[in-house]
Amino acid sequence: MGVIVQKFGGTSVADTERIRNVAKRVAKTYDAGHDVVVILSAMAGVTDQLISMASTICERPEKREMDVLLATGEQTTAALLAMTLISMKYPARSLMGFQAEVRTDCAFGNARILDIHADRIEVLLRQRNIVVIAGFQGHDCEGNITTLGRGGSDTSAVAIAAAIKADVCEIYTDVDGVYTTDPNICSKARKIKSIAYDEMLEMASLGAKVLQIRSVEFAKKYNVPIHVRSSFSQEEGTMVWSEEADMERLLVSGITCSKNDARIMVKGVPDQPGMAAKVLAPIAEAGIVVDMIIQSSPKNGTNDIAFTVPRTEYKAAMEIEQRVVEAIGAEGVYGDESIAKVSVVGIGMKSHSGVAAKMFSTLAAENINIRMISTSEIHISCVIVEKYAELAVRALHTAFGLDSDL
Repeated sequence: MGVIVQKFGGTSVADTERIRNVAKRVAKTYDAGHDVVVILSAMAGVTDQLISMASTICERPEKREMDVLLATGEQTTAALLAMTLISMKYPARSLMGFQAEVRTDCAFGNARILDIHADRIEVLLRQRNIVVIAGFQGHDCEGNITTLGRGGSDTSAVAIAAAIKADVCEIYTDVDGVYTTDPNICSKARKIKSIAYDEMLEMASLGAKVLQIRSVEFAKKYNVPIHVRSSFSQEEGTMVWSEEADMERLLVSGITCSKNDARIMVKGVPDQPGMAAKVLAPIAEAGIVVDMIIQSSPKNGTNDIAFTVPRTEYKAAMEIEQRVVEAIGAEGVYGDESIAKVSVVGIGMKSHSGVAAKMFSTLAAENINIRMISTSEIHISCVIVEKYAELAVRALHTAFGLDSDL
């Protein structure tokens, strides 16, 4: 039989009753003859409670100590699941991130996995133990506890699956797969049976919340199949794996929407070499990620540069650009937080024309103005006014034929 990694999110382990249900599912997989490694998130809401608790101590808690605190959420669920399995007469052993030898860099709060020494996990599996590992965490070269950032348990699961050469990594959540768009926005959204890594990467980066983007990057790099499933049903979910020939039959696989961005425009930038770098370099130095960038055609010796940043970084970015405007002699800086980014994604776009035209005409028919556009080989994104986001998603979903069953 195979080696299966099963990851359960916060809603799946929200209380002891749900932990018992998880234990039953894990036991069923074990009884089928598989070796099982389980990766767990903290109970739903616990991480936020811990953050809130820390904020009552001080406004900006030291990052190293925050990681020590936040790692306790996953430690709790790992221990409780192992106890539950043992009470059911199954051999189980819980491991923290450092015990599973998940080694990361030193970026507290958003660490990246460097490698995993899977010897201890493999020994326990050979002894037919169910190995229960606290997700979201690891340790750096100095032995400090580190955490991987929001959604980090997905990354833990895929990385561990790669390290032990698992046959599949099952990601259990509160939805039963990847959908053509958010079912909460569009009632006609349909579950996708299979999707390529590249499509899933684009959808995750553009607003789909089913999988954390770093987990998909790991899966693609190490060719780990991911099965996205619901903790609350036995239905098959969505397979995320290498591109197959039949995937190209769909021109567009999904529509995504993100309301997590803000738009900044620096007007009247002198039309001289190096000015774009002077506008954007300070943003990069502050660790703020820039997404879409547009520069207007020169007019009267100046042009305008517009770009998007995460909405959480909007105020900091505006303060930086105010200083930049003074330094380079630009006209001014203007910002807008009330935007949304709507995108169409699909491998079929590689070999078909007309996607952009259909997207733009569909939005125009709904009287939705486009403020910015960006493209890649398999996606087109448009920035629009936030209040039209859901209308845009539904219109595009219908226009690209996604309302029917896949």
